[in-house]
Amino acid sequence: MNDGTLNIASAVALLIRGGVLAYPTEAVWGLGCIPFDGEAVHRLLAIKRRPVEKGLILVGARASQFDGVVDWSALDAAQRARVEAGWPGPHTWVVPAKASTPAWITGGRADVAVRVSAHPVVAALCTRLGGPIVSTSANLTGEPPARRRDELSPALRALVDGVCEGETGGLATPTPIRDARSGDVLRD
Repeated sequence: MNDGTLNIASAVALLIRGGVLAYPTEAVWGLGCIPFDGEAVHRLLAIKRRPVEKGLILVGARASQFDGVVDWSALDAAQRARVEAGWPGPHTWVVPAKASTPAWITGGRADVAVRVSAHPVVAALCTRLGGPIVSTSANLTGEPPARRRDELSPALRALVDGVCEGETGGLATPTPIRDARSGDVLRD
C-alpha cells in the first residue's frame, strides 16, 4: 500500500501495472482498476469481498470509451439519446453488453452498467488512460462507503495499491442507476 497520495499520472501508471486504486467519484470514494485485466478485477473483488455475480460499473470520460463492451446497436435511437442526454454527469445506465464483455464485469448477465463522469478526477484518469475503469464504492461489503479520504477504512487502505488525489463531487447519494431500454430506475 502506498500511503502517499498519487497524482493523475502516477495513478494511471499504477492502473496500467495492474493495480487497484482508491479514487474520488461524484458522491463516494471508489475502487477501480482496468476492467479488461481479469487478475486486477478479481483482486479488487477480493479486496471488497464482493461476489463477481453482482457485476461492476464502468466509468469513462466519453461514451466511445465503452464501444468495446456496449452493444450500442441493441438500443434504438430514442434509448441511446436518453442515455447520452445526461452525460457527462452522475447518471449510470445499464445497457446491452457485447457478447465478448468479460463475465467478471457483467456478473454473467447480458448487460453492463456504464457512466460517463463529469467528475474531474474520474474524467482525467479515463482520458489519460484512454479507456474506462471499474467503479465500485471504496468500502468492504457491508460497511458504509467513504465520502471523504479520511473515511477510507484502514483495512481497505492496507489492501489497495494507491489512493488518488482529489475530493468527491458532493452528491448526497451514489449515482442513480437506470435501465437504458425501459428507463426504469434500478437504484435511486
